[in-house]
Amino acid sequence: MSAVIDHIVHPMQRAAVRPLVEVVNAGRNFDVSPPWLNRVIQRQPRVVLRAVNDVSFTIARGETLGLVGESGCGKSTIARLLVGLYAPTSGNILFDGVPVSQFAKSRAMRRRAQMIFQDPYASLNPRWRVGRIIAEPLKLHGAAVVSASGTNADREAASAAASDASIDARVDALLVQVGLGPADKSKYPHQFSGGQRQRISIARALATQPEFLVCDEPTSALDVSVQAQVLNLMKTLQRELGLTYLFISHNLAVVRYIADRVGVMYLGRLVELAPKPALFANPLHPYTRMLLEAIPDLEKTGTARIAVAGEVPNPLAPPPGCAFHPRCPYANERCKVERPEMKPHGVALVACHGIEEGRIGPVAETH
Repeated sequence: MSAVIDHIVHPMQRAAVRPLVEVVNAGRNFDVSPPWLNRVIQRQPRVVLRAVNDVSFTIARGETLGLVGESGCGKSTIARLLVGLYAPTSGNILFDGVPVSQFAKSRAMRRRAQMIFQDPYASLNPRWRVGRIIAEPLKLHGAAVVSASGTNADREAASAAASDASIDARVDALLVQVGLGPADKSKYPHQFSGGQRQRISIARALATQPEFLVCDEPTSALDVSVQAQVLNLMKTLQRELGLTYLFISHNLAVVRYIADRVGVMYLGRLVELAPKPALFANPLHPYTRMLLEAIPDLEKTGTARIAVAGEVPNPLAPPPGCAFHPRCPYANERCKVERPEMKPHGVALVACHGIEEGRIGPVAETH
């Protein structure tokens, strides 16, 4: 799989010695079996949910990889795997060459990767003032005495017993950096709008001066106008601080704006991975095409579209072969029995027998 991934290495990645993030055949299972006594009495087998199954990709330094797919496809599970909240059941996940499993043992590693959660209100302690929320990681990691322009060596040398004055100064600087003011640190989360709360979440994530941010649908709970403000802020911060993003969203318009490459997930597996221009100009996998067809577009009024048919299968009992075949208009007998593997096709990787066999042509030919 690593040789296949190398086929579409982003240009920014070629200049680096090693990708910042490497995910190789990663999988994560959850035991959702009934209690032991119920299984014994009712003679029920153990039930395992494969939330993520054999996923591989890389993220170069300074790059934004967008991850899209319907609810329940495993996007958020991947996010938690990358920051060490979950341990992979199979495969390897490396951050700057170090297994993510080391995050739990190394405070220095933990502060290099942070996460922005989907619900800004649920992820902020309602009993704490904003100043305390942002200061908490500074006190934990002892990085408050370093300015935003500090180097990695400076951060390593930061005092673990930073003074209250330096913490307050750093909190003020972070609030200004995300478009708020120093006076806001005395308020509680409920006193802010949704967009402002997400800015607070971003400030907290930036407190340890991370290199990598995992953004789990950070704009899905916001109004469209506020979404634009937060996305512009994130792009500005990436440019100024050299950040690397994994940006998870179900909104393809948002992904098109912020991502450099896009991965499409379906039922725990990647089905397509391509540079953004190629994916939006000529999507390959039928599922990707259906997602793009679902985007409202006034210019396509009156044009025939491929409707998103059917429902997502039960992840506890996925279909054999290609998991998408019950909903795919191009499926044949091979699709029903043989699971497709990710293979190069032009500048993209795609897992589809129809593309591999030449049965599915470019988008313009399928309408």
